[in-house]
Amino acid sequence: MLRAIAAARTGNTQIVTECLQRLAETIDETNTLLQRMYENCDPYVFYNRIRPYLAGSKNMGDAGLPNGLLYDDGHKPEYRQYGGGSNAQSSLIQFFDIVLGVEHRPTGTSRNDSPSTGDTKARNSFIHDMRSYMPGPHRRFLEQVDSIANIRSFVEARRGDSALCIAYDACLAMLRVLRDKHITIVSRYIILQSRSARQPSQSVNPSVPTTTNLASAAPTDKKKLRGTGGTALIPFLKQARDETGEPAIDAWARRLLSNGPADKKFASLSKVGEQPDGHLEVVGLCGTWTAEENEGGICHW
Repeated sequence: MLRAIAAARTGNTQIVTECLQRLAETIDETNTLLQRMYENCDPYVFYNRIRPYLAGSKNMGDAGLPNGLLYDDGHKPEYRQYGGGSNAQSSLIQFFDIVLGVEHRPTGTSRNDSPSTGDTKARNSFIHDMRSYMPGPHRRFLEQVDSIANIRSFVEARRGDSALCIAYDACLAMLRVLRDKHITIVSRYIILQSRSARQPSQSVNPSVPTTTNLASAAPTDKKKLRGTGGTALIPFLKQARDETGEPAIDAWARRLLSNGPADKKFASLSKVGEQPDGHLEVVGLCGTWTAEENEGGICHW
């Protein structure tokens, strides 16, 4: 893609198109590799034995850490809050977003919301926070690419070139699929496991105190399940996925990839009982209807 950026500067449409086609194929290969997560990683083991160590101390009030952790260096003890492991810390995913011109907003805000003061910084606050957890060379590389990225504007100025536009929109489509698969993994490894963890205790002595899992603490239904990075998990992931399609050149592709209706004749469909914040109401024995091919047919629970 660095070659594509250089080619865009000289107006070489053919090279930019070829690079975008290759990028779409590469992201598709990444999607295939991501599916191997299921081969040797058991959801129960991940959630209960691994994820607690990935949880940070930021936004962890539900776990009894409203101020984070107390760091005592023997001189001046102070509370600090740090995010845990997050997919947003992936240099590769952020690179995809940057070169394709995908922008992300604070969770809960829409594209039509009026920008506030310091819009650029606020819009990318979480993404930029996660960059501070990356190795220095990775962070500086992304900053440099961000300063020279020109692919989106290059394609936008050449709407009449169908091969170029299709290649660009294909990259966005593959990136959206990647985020869809990530949501599926989160649902299986975190959402479903968190519900099992919150089932009433079967202990013969319910008065025996239980420990708090930092990665799953959510004492009431009103509490949002958070990722180890400190975000409201499902709303953040779904919005990031839908924002991926917003830069699409073709209007139909943009509507399809953004998961939003182009007009009143269209309406996006979600799973039965699914709330805007990602909460799923269990209905009957099946609970959740889905069309995902890796979740066992038409329904699973």
